[in-house]
Amino acid sequence: MKGIIVANTKYIFVTGGVVSSLGKGIVSASLGKLLQARGYRVTIQKFDPYINVDPGTLNPYEHGECFVTVDGHETDLDLGHYERFLNLPTTRANSITTGRIYQSVIDKERRGDYLGKTVQVIPHITDEIKRNVKLLGAKNQFDFVITEIGGTVGDIESLPFIESVRQLRWELGRDCLCVHLTYVPFIAAAKEYKTKPTQHSVKQLQELGVQPDMLVLRTEHELNPEILRKVALFCNVSKEAVIQSIDVPTIYEVPLMLQRQRMDSIALEKLGLEVGPTPELNPWKDFLDRKKRATDVVRIGLVGKYVELQDAYKSIDESLLIASIYNDRKLDLRLIHSEKINDANAAELLADMDGVVIAPGFGQRGVEGKFAAIRYLREHDIPTLGICLGMQCMVIEFARDVLGLEGANSTEMDPQTLHPVIDLMEDQKNVVNMGGTMRLGTYDCTLRPGSHICAAYGKEHIQERHRHRFEFNNEYKDRFEAAGMQCVGENPDTGLVEAVEVSGLRWFVGVQYHPEYTSTVLSPNPLFMGFIKAAINK
Repeated sequence: MKGIIVANTKYIFVTGGVVSSLGKGIVSASLGKLLQARGYRVTIQKFDPYINVDPGTLNPYEHGECFVTVDGHETDLDLGHYERFLNLPTTRANSITTGRIYQSVIDKERRGDYLGKTVQVIPHITDEIKRNVKLLGAKNQFDFVITEIGGTVGDIESLPFIESVRQLRWELGRDCLCVHLTYVPFIAAAKEYKTKPTQHSVKQLQELGVQPDMLVLRTEHELNPEILRKVALFCNVSKEAVIQSIDVPTIYEVPLMLQRQRMDSIALEKLGLEVGPTPELNPWKDFLDRKKRATDVVRIGLVGKYVELQDAYKSIDESLLIASIYNDRKLDLRLIHSEKINDANAAELLADMDGVVIAPGFGQRGVEGKFAAIRYLREHDIPTLGICLGMQCMVIEFARDVLGLEGANSTEMDPQTLHPVIDLMEDQKNVVNMGGTMRLGTYDCTLRPGSHICAAYGKEHIQERHRHRFEFNNEYKDRFEAAGMQCVGENPDTGLVEAVEVSGLRWFVGVQYHPEYTSTVLSPNPLFMGFIKAAINK
C-alpha cells in the first residue's frame, strides 16, 4: 500500500517507566517501520532530558556512541536505530535536548521576544517543546511523528516534556496517541512475574495528567493472558492494547513480534484511521531468513579503547552484523582493547581474525596499541578497515614504519611532532568551543578508479558523513603515494584526503568519514560489504 493521504499529522509519544534502557528506541523504530510498511510517511524524534545542548561533548562512558545526522548534528545513538529501521536520514530536527530548548528560550528572552514578560517553564519552555514536536510534522509533511521521551517517568529532568505531552493531548485530540513502555520483573524465589512496578509507573504518569493509550511490557518470557488482563484493568488500558516486548535473538525481530500482536493496527484504530491489510514486510523477513540460514562464521576484530562499553561503537557493530548477514555469514565479533595490545601480543590477538576494524575516537589513550595492531595487520596482509582516527593511525604507522619518519604523529597527540602527517584542519585552528564545531555531516568524496574502495561502492562519486577536527597533511601526500599508500578518496572542493589504501594488499583501507552512519538494514553501506567480502576471501 503506497501513497496514503492523512488529513492531519498524527503524533505518537513513547514514554518509559520502572527502569531505563528498556528499549524505547527499538519499540519506537519498530512501530515506525510497521506504519511505514503500510505506506505512511513516518519520522521519529528523540527528546533527551539532559542539559547538554547535544551529546557531542559527552564521554562515551557517559552516553555511548554519538550519532551524526545528515545535516551534521551530533545526536543520541537511538537516531542510529531510527535510520537503520526506517532507511531514512535524520536531521537536527529529529533530536532535541533540554539544553537546546532552554538555549532557544533564553536567546528569545535576550532578544526581547517575550516583551518583558516573566519567562517560566509553563508556558514558555513547554511551548518551545511543543513547537519542536509539531514543526517536524508540519515542515516535512509527515503522516506520523513518533516522539520518544528519554529517561524514566518520575525523573525530575523529564517533567517539562511530560507536561508538554499532557498539553498536546488536549490540543491534538484524536491525532495524538501515548505509548508507555514498562518492565515486568520476574522474581525467581516466588517463581512469578510482578506487575506492581508497571501499575506504579502508570500511576505516576496519570498523576502528571497523561493516560497511556497503549502499554508495552518488557519481559524476558511470554506473559500469560491473566497477567495481561490484570495490567489492563489496573492501568485503564484496553486489553488488546497491552503489548508484550519479549526478549528475541536480535532487535530486528521486534517489528515482526509487535506486528503479530497487532500493535500498528491498534494504533491506527485508536487514531481513527483505516487499518487495511497487514503488510508482508518481505524484504525485512528475507533479511532475517538470511540471518537464520547463515552457518559459516566470519571472525572480525574491533580494536578500540571503549570496547568494554556495549554502546560505544553501536553503529559499527550493527553495520558489521548487517553486512555479514548479506554475505551469508554469522558474525563473530571479537572486541580488542587498544590499551591491552602491543607488539608482543599482537599475533596472539589478531592472527585468527578474518578482518579487523580500527575504531574511531579522540585523544591519546590507547593510540599506541592501535599502531601495534595496524603494523601486524599490514605486515601479515589481514583485511583492515580504519575509520576516522583509525584511518589516521594507519597513516601514522605507515609514516613511521615504511617512510621512516621517526616520531611521525598527529598534532592531536603530539603538537610538537617533527612530522605532523595528521594535522588540525585549517578552519579548526581558531575554534575555542568544543560543541558542534568539528567537520560534521555529509560531504562529497571522489574515489580513484581501480581502487578497492571504488570497486566496493561501484561508483566514483559518493557522499558520506564526517565527525573530525584533524586531517591527512597533504604536504606528505607524494611521499606516501610513492611508498604505496595511495590517497584514493578526496573531497572535490577542498582536496581533503578522505580515503587511503595500501596497494598490493588484499584490503587495507582507511576512511576519514564514518560509513557506519549510513548503513541500514535494507541498504548496507557498500564499504562494510566490501570489507566483509575481503575478510571472507581471506
